[in-house]
Amino acid sequence: MALDQVRRYVGPMATTPTPSTTPVLELRHLSRTYGTGESEVHALTDIDFAVSRGEMVAVMGPSGSGKSTLLTIAGTLERPSTGEVWIDGAEASTLSRNDTARLRRRTIGYVFQDFNLLAGLTALENISLPLELDGVSAGPAQQEAGASLALMGLEGRGAHFPDQLSGGERQRVAIARAIVGGRHLLLADEPSGALDLANAEAVMAMIRDACHRGVAAVVVTHDAHLAAMADRVVHLLDGRITDAAATPAGALA
Repeated sequence: MALDQVRRYVGPMATTPTPSTTPVLELRHLSRTYGTGESEVHALTDIDFAVSRGEMVAVMGPSGSGKSTLLTIAGTLERPSTGEVWIDGAEASTLSRNDTARLRRRTIGYVFQDFNLLAGLTALENISLPLELDGVSAGPAQQEAGASLALMGLEGRGAHFPDQLSGGERQRVAIARAIVGGRHLLLADEPSGALDLANAEAVMAMIRDACHRGVAAVVVTHDAHLAAMADRVVHLLDGRITDAAATPAGALA
């Protein structure tokens, strides 16, 4: 696909990140508690941070620190016990179920460690499916999917099924699906955990490139080397942010 076609469907490709001043995602004094009484567990406590367009934030912490819970709530798949989740200037808890689902479909893309691609669909069909579910007809949906696939350097792999792709290629397809249709909030839970170092670095670079085009990304990772590719790092411990200002990425390099 020609570069001008890619730009038409996905937008201009910037050479450097350009974070905006208005957050795409803002978590305000967010807490999540499970259970009651002696069995009460504080998964998250007073989480407060924001992510803007063009910005990549890595979230680190030991197992059980609340990283996945944070992503689930940020993606509106679960509500906090207290606090607020703001996405594109809207407070998620004030939206109806239908409006929340619409916001999720059109704004938020997810990338998982195990790819979550549908085995019976080609790479192109996996990417176009979210658009078609949102009412876009098959032709335009596949055209946008092709543009998104091209941005991942996989122009010639659209007709391949997931089991015909390498692990790194499958994860790049997952990233293409996460940002297709102009979605600009990407939430990634250990996206490189199932990959070797070379492919893990390549996947993080693809997310970095998506941020160069204006996507806001939150990436959970256990790897400090990969986290150093982000603009800043938020550390969680026992459901709390341990460094309020967050660590500049260079500090981990």
